[in-house]
Amino acid sequence: MKLIKAIIIDSNLDVINQLSKFAEENTVIIDICGFCDNFIDGIELIKTHKPDLIFLDPTNDNLASFDLVKELAFNIPKFIFISDDKNMAYEAFQYNAVDFLKKTLNFNELIVSIYKVIKLIEMEISFQNQKVYQINSFVTESNANGFIAISSSDKIELIKLAEIVYCKAEGKYTEFVLINKQKILSSKNLGEYSSILMSNQFFRIHHSYVVNIKQILKITKKDGLYCEFANGISLPVAKRRQEEFVKFLKL
Repeated sequence: MKLIKAIIIDSNLDVINQLSKFAEENTVIIDICGFCDNFIDGIELIKTHKPDLIFLDPTNDNLASFDLVKELAFNIPKFIFISDDKNMAYEAFQYNAVDFLKKTLNFNELIVSIYKVIKLIEMEISFQNQKVYQINSFVTESNANGFIAISSSDKIELIKLAEIVYCKAEGKYTEFVLINKQKILSSKNLGEYSSILMSNQFFRIHHSYVVNIKQILKITKKDGLYCEFANGISLPVAKRRQEEFVKFLKL
């Protein structure tokens, strides 16, 4: 079962305490990684923690700022609206919230709502993985080598391997940096791409980086090994990977 990372945007301390206590008692289901009392500050928390779920008090001010989620460069979190006004259940539907809960929270209703979120996310991941597998299979079968399918926030993109400078681990996400300076944030972690990328063109120099060796301008040896690229970025080669990297480059 997927562990849900969540943020609370609510000024009601009772709600915050109830949700926090629930998370403490159900650590294998949910992790509350932050809370605040307004959506503007909440967006900064969302950018920092990249949560799966937001518990939101749908006040007029919060809903007025709701469109800020469309500017996120990664998967938009799921929302559960929590209000003492049952009429806000209609607003939850309008804003595509997964569920609506009325204050004061009921334990059974809360756990049902969270399981709705878990199942929805699992369904989306399964569907996306299936599509990526189909695309990668098609690329292989048609001999159209040199491409990779990347699952980003709202689509699947086909990218030329030659255009990738390096890939960076961003928690459960992967950031692809391209030669045109474009950055694509994938919803998969770096480990899932390693088996596809690891070839005579790519090498995992560090736990956090896989680089395209054809994009390396030079390798410096001051205080360890560093790969330098045309975009001015310098990335370290982990000590335990240096010997293998040198052999890989046939230096």
